[in-house]
Amino acid sequence: MLEIPRVDPRAGLRCETSSAATASAEPPRPGSFEVLAQEGDARAGRLWTAHGPIDTPCFMPVGTYGAVKGLDPDDLREVGSQIILGNSYHLGHRPGSARVAGLGGLHRMIGWDRPILTDSGGFQVFSLRGLQKIDDGGVDYQTHFDGSRHRMTPESVLRTQAALGSDICMILDHCPPGDASPALMRVAVERSTRWARQACDLRPQILAPSQLCFGIVQGGTDLALRREHLAELATLPFDGLALGGLSVGEPIPQMHATLAEIAPLMPPERPRYVMGIGTPYDLLAAVRSGVDMFDCVMPSRHARNGQLFTFAGRLNIRQSRFRDDPSPPDPDCRCRACRLHSRAYLRHLHEQNDPLYGRLATIHNLYFFHQWVGALRAALRAGHFAATDALFSSIITDFYLTKPEPVSKRPRAPTLAATPG
Repeated sequence: MLEIPRVDPRAGLRCETSSAATASAEPPRPGSFEVLAQEGDARAGRLWTAHGPIDTPCFMPVGTYGAVKGLDPDDLREVGSQIILGNSYHLGHRPGSARVAGLGGLHRMIGWDRPILTDSGGFQVFSLRGLQKIDDGGVDYQTHFDGSRHRMTPESVLRTQAALGSDICMILDHCPPGDASPALMRVAVERSTRWARQACDLRPQILAPSQLCFGIVQGGTDLALRREHLAELATLPFDGLALGGLSVGEPIPQMHATLAEIAPLMPPERPRYVMGIGTPYDLLAAVRSGVDMFDCVMPSRHARNGQLFTFAGRLNIRQSRFRDDPSPPDPDCRCRACRLHSRAYLRHLHEQNDPLYGRLATIHNLYFFHQWVGALRAALRAGHFAATDALFSSIITDFYLTKPEPVSKRPRAPTLAATPG
């Protein structure tokens, strides 16, 4: 039987103690990054921002419009969220970056006192096939919600994020679909390089000194093209680098092979971010490859669709077998939903389309994701990542790549103590 590690997602996080720890000392400047532990390519580190530290590896919940659906900031802190994402395409249109700035910036508007990363919105615009036209200066597009026409450029996305007050700003890049031809992939990489250079030139005039700026490496699963683009961007003064254009339709083994090949080549003194991946399988592959940060809508979106993540695979709360089940979704989980409520109750709420279901299910899924990544972070700090990697690989093989065993039949698991940060 597998002994499944359980950690408190908040244990060892510097953001939980940073106020007291830095009361008599000046915190490191925004952009400071240090590697605290490493085993193979995998590593644990800490990135400082204007709104506090981020302990890595770190999963970042997605709040497209400034809110992780159904949750408030206290919920996010409770499950162990250190940083959330917003999207400057969506926020720039609704409610509008000028309005957000007039309300004191995104942090003040939403009541979140920890870091925020905003994506440029380029991925959303490039996905509007038939509603956009790309050239070397930017992209003209029609919005998906009212059809109004706009233009997005390397300068405009920085100005939007400056108004939002993001801690980490992503530049505009050209993200082609996973099935793009080699010729289009080459064009996208060359265009992204030009835009990256423009962003670096414009950044001092637009972003506040405390706002960090990350570049984005493209190239699909073409390893030679990825290495070429990485070599170009690594020479530019970005605070961190991201891998974009993954999980856009390519086979999962190819995506993981790309991570394993390219992530270890990224500058070790800067944080590494892979954009838009999020299954437990993907997160393990990313951490193993030396990635520090990742995001995905999966925990919240799957929660709303009735899918709950556990260490014994996904549980579909819509199934009729849970109608009279008094047990918690995961007997070993300490999230609020599992401490206080039954599968029968959650199924009832889902069946009635009650908003409370989405709140509780999202709390559970985010707690699981932070616990999954937190266990890997704790293992790296404690020097036993290889053993935890092997264990998590077995969990994935047994319960995520094959039919899962019902959670109620799993043995009660011991707690794996987290290493203090």
